[in-house]
Amino acid sequence: MRSEKVVSMPGTTPAPQQTTGACEDHGQFPQQVNVIFGKEFKTGCPECSRIRNEEETARKEAQEAQALRIRMAEKLGSALIPKRFSGKTFDGYIADTAEQKKALKTCARYAAEFKQIAAAGRCLLLLGKPGTGKTHLSVAIANQIMATSSATAVYRTIGSVLQAIKATFNDSSTDQSESKILSSLISPSLLILDEIGVSKEKPSDFELTTLFAIINGRYEELRPTVIVSNLDAKALASAIGERCADRLREGGVIVIPFEWESQRGKEGF
Repeated sequence: MRSEKVVSMPGTTPAPQQTTGACEDHGQFPQQVNVIFGKEFKTGCPECSRIRNEEETARKEAQEAQALRIRMAEKLGSALIPKRFSGKTFDGYIADTAEQKKALKTCARYAAEFKQIAAAGRCLLLLGKPGTGKTHLSVAIANQIMATSSATAVYRTIGSVLQAIKATFNDSSTDQSESKILSSLISPSLLILDEIGVSKEKPSDFELTTLFAIINGRYEELRPTVIVSNLDAKALASAIGERCADRLREGGVIVIPFEWESQRGKEGF
């Protein structure tokens, strides 16, 4: 790039001069020349500057997109969503009846308004018959909030939680502990706790104590929990204990009944 030279008198600080610069790539352009303490400072080609800025913006956007993909992969991995359900979305849920459409709409709204939901610690209960899409919709909520915000989500069955905690009692070599497992369930933005009350037997004291530690821990931190169960609301309260049920109700719990017949084997479930 070359430009016309501006000559100033020694000992003076002239006002900026307008001249014409020349760029090898883009030809002539208006150029401003400032002389400060005897040194000339010339503005460069505006088109070259524009291209550099666009390239830098594109580079930063690519880096941010890559970082987002990495964070999302980490979030999906730590969510512990089973492979069968990992790709479940609201679009993939078949809603033919009015009740199914209402369930879909309510869950989609829960995800869309999760910022306000999280602020209130408002819980969601998906209750009813097996094979009706409860797990599908609960995972769709998790996938949606993780894809559209910084929120984290974890999916666990109560059976897997109890098994993991029991395993720490007799294995001193593991780096896991009961407190670490409970912390991993209390800290996420959203916890989905599935298969509550699947056993027809009366819940043990250990199961009730563990459930209370999880639900109360999240209650104290104002973190919402999604409960998935084949039980109805009355039976659920018996399965988890009144103390847990009372904490789930706090903040205006949302209850969705799934009373239609099993859809397993049909597309979308």
